[in-house]
Amino acid sequence: MAGDDEDYVYDEESGEWLPASELAAKRAAENAVEVRDAVGNLLADGDQVTLIKDLEVRGAGQTLRQGTLIKSIRLTGDAQEIDCKYPGIKGLVLRAEFVRKR
Repeated sequence: MAGDDEDYVYDEESGEWLPASELAAKRAAENAVEVRDAVGNLLADGDQVTLIKDLEVRGAGQTLRQGTLIKSIRLTGDAQEIDCKYPGIKGLVLRAEFVRKR
């Protein structure tokens, strides 16, 4: 059989012996955070989003207008925050409730 040299690990939840790689993938999927935009679309790293309302950026003295396109977002591990780059603003973090996937 293919894969006979792989280690098996006992999964206490299911009560079965599983290949170590399969169990690791299962646990990684359980720990993954789902980030959704204002209308419920699933967001991923590298997506483009559009602002759905005007947002005043603290510390930058700037207001980002509704409809502003934000390119190449990064997920932070928090279900409500996304990290992004915008010209003239360093370290911009937006709440997912104020964006819509493009």
